[in-house]
Amino acid sequence: MPNDTSTPEDLPAPRKALTPEAQRALAEAQARRDAAEAERQAAAKEINGRGGLDPVRYGDWEIKGLTSDF
Repeated sequence: MPNDTSTPEDLPAPRKALTPEAQRALAEAQARRDAAEAERQAAAKEINGRGGLDPVRYGDWEIKGLTSDF
């Protein structure tokens, strides 16, 4: 005889159906993520680059622990 001690509080709540607006927003967000990933993969590979985050985007340059802001 199985010991079933689960209560309704233990069970996951049923998910509500998404509105068309929410579905459209999720689809647009996924499209933006896919486009960003495709752009990242299509970017030219840097030979002997410094690696790490883009210093122009984040506003500072850091190499071997030394940082300089321009």
